[in-house]
Amino acid sequence: MLVKRVLPAASRRLVTIRDDVPLLEAARLLSVPQTDLVVVSAADGLLAGVVTKTDIVRRIGRCEGHSCAMALAVVMTRAVVTCRPDDWLQDIWASMKERGLKNVPIVDEAARPKGVLNARDALQVLFEEVEDEDGLLRDYVMGVGYR
Repeated sequence: MLVKRVLPAASRRLVTIRDDVPLLEAARLLSVPQTDLVVVSAADGLLAGVVTKTDIVRRIGRCEGHSCAMALAVVMTRAVVTCRPDDWLQDIWASMKERGLKNVPIVDEAARPKGVLNARDALQVLFEEVEDEDGLLRDYVMGVGYR
């Protein structure tokens, strides 16, 4: 199963913001329910990093004066695990599990953000695939559909 199977749901989850925007603007975006990750793009629209609620809370906890008006580029995570629509979902899930990630940005060949793969979506699709295979195996053993 390929990542593109979950791309419609992942596209709806995508929230982007430019890296030169103040930290507080990202905090406003992350306050929206079901928004766990904001993908940060540079002026050219390519992936520059990500910001999570944890990143914001950690930084705001140390804000003094005008430091909360700092640009996201100072706070964001730049070394980002990404995937592409043609990647195998099982491989991406294994990587997410190994690294303890809940979300992974989906990018195209040019590193333009296309969506955010959520662990729940990945698991749901993988479970559906297992159930389908289980049903096919059961039908095969029972001789259903074979003559």
